Amino acid sequence: LHVAAGVRAWDDGRGRLGLVVGATAPREMVAVREAAPDLAFLVPGAGVQGGDAAAVLPAARATAGAAGGLVGGGALINVSRAIASAALDGHDPEEAVDAAARRWARRLQC
Repeated sequence: LHVAAGVRAWDDGRGRLGLVVGATAPREMVAVREAAPDLAFLVPGAGVQGGDAAAVLPAARATAGAAGGLVGGGALINVSRAIASAALDGHDPEEAVDAAARRWARRLQC
């Protein structure tokens, strides 16, 4: 929380800085979001790494400032490995990756 407060102070409401907050710790993410309601979050760890997208979505969205006005609330949830690894399943890698990307887009409400 100390880091979140420091980054928020450095940003000084300009909306140019953000935080990396792991999807595998949604309870901690709630506390970080409370400390930094206006910063964007990069959220790795959803999908293959075990983070629960449903638990992360409400906690990750910004509630104020420039990030709060962005689509998705300034939360970029990284599921690239979950999408890319779909190419290893089935006979048509392109179709599998496309289907995985569409599933994740629905799941993340994009």
